[in-house]
Amino acid sequence: MLRRNRRLCNGRIEAILPPVCERNASGRGNGGTHEPGRRLSIPNLITLARILLVPVVVWAITSGAMKTAFLLFLAAGVSDAVDGFLAKRFGMQTELGAYLDPLADKAMIVSIYVALGFVNVIPRWLVILVVSRDIMIVSAVMLSWLVGRPVAIKALAISKANTVAQIVLALLALASQAFGFDAEPVLTFTMALVTVLTLLSIAFYLAAWVRHMNAAESGQ
Repeated sequence: MLRRNRRLCNGRIEAILPPVCERNASGRGNGGTHEPGRRLSIPNLITLARILLVPVVVWAITSGAMKTAFLLFLAAGVSDAVDGFLAKRFGMQTELGAYLDPLADKAMIVSIYVALGFVNVIPRWLVILVVSRDIMIVSAVMLSWLVGRPVAIKALAISKANTVAQIVLALLALASQAFGFDAEPVLTFTMALVTVLTLLSIAFYLAAWVRHMNAAESGQ
């Protein structure tokens, strides 16, 4: 298992799941030590519950139950903070949790964007941009593995800022629909910010990937 995880981190997908390899590399995550034997700690169960919330949130958005969707998304955010606190405070960090937590976050954000685009709350071109960014990064990493040049893409500050902006936009869009208030011009500004940060993130990761592939080829 350790050997497999070491290979994974040599070609890590930090662009999509930034905390995973940082935790594995240091043996820590959220301030705690990994416990491979404890497969389903309390934080893991909370994270699994957050993953199970994803289809419920999508159903709520597409059914017009925006208050329910907003509250569930808010609850997911609180649960994320809670499982992180428990892992830190009580040393419940596990290897499984290091993979599940960022996966749950990404699944929730992407699913909400797709659902909001489906009901025309946010532009579909923005949904396509956000989802395509993740697909492109994962595809680039997989391609580097296939050609025997695994790439280690570090989590950039621009990527973290992009994630924060995406969460703010989703909350703002859901809140405006749930409670019937006009979120303009803040909503438009946040959409523009997400667009710019997503494009910059794509550019930075693409440049890093091209540099790595050129360096690997010249080194052979």
